Amino acid sequence: METITEKLTTCCAASMEDLMIRFGLNMIAALAMAGYLYYRRSQRKDYFFAFTLMSVAIFFLVYFMMGMERAKATMGVGLGLFGLLSIMRFRTDSMPVREMTYLFVIICLAVTHAMGDSYCELFAVDAVTMATVWILDMALKESCSKLIMYDDITKIQPEMRAALIEDLTARTGLKITKVEVGHIDFLRDMAMIRVFYEKNELSPSSTDIESMTKFPKED
Repeated sequence: METITEKLTTCCAASMEDLMIRFGLNMIAALAMAGYLYYRRSQRKDYFFAFTLMSVAIFFLVYFMMGMERAKATMGVGLGLFGLLSIMRFRTDSMPVREMTYLFVIICLAVTHAMGDSYCELFAVDAVTMATVWILDMALKESCSKLIMYDDITKIQPEMRAALIEDLTARTGLKITKVEVGHIDFLRDMAMIRVFYEKNELSPSSTDIESMTKFPKED
């Protein structure tokens, strides 16, 4: 009886140690992605909250679905999980491409930490992923965009583009680099324009309102 008890105790201790190590590595990767790489620029607390909890939930879900036989497990559970996530939708506006990419990477890392066979492989995956995201984030200059309902359609012609940018820069105080003219309403002499501007420490943080394509209906 003592032998069986000792074996069970040893097995539980080994299982708990494996769980804690994997969970610790996953949290380090998730916080580095969501906290340092993403939140440092976007300042979006809602996405930071969602990314972190999504990583925790996916990790535990996959870990306990796989059990102890990780070396013999197939990718069926992982593919089934991605199939489930593909039909799940947040009850909010559509997620921007950048946020969706971060979410996908964080989910992939959570699945990898739950299914990986070797701690060395997990370290390597984390290092390569973090380095790739950091290099791309630093190399590509961040540009923000905003939709504006413009009230002077005399300046929307291509030959008046310089005057249009100058006028928008003076009105908004943003360093506008490019504009795109969309819907034009000749009855109200207005046009929907998307402006692209360089982000700096004085620029407002990105929010869902930046991606609005329609103005609220008037009463």
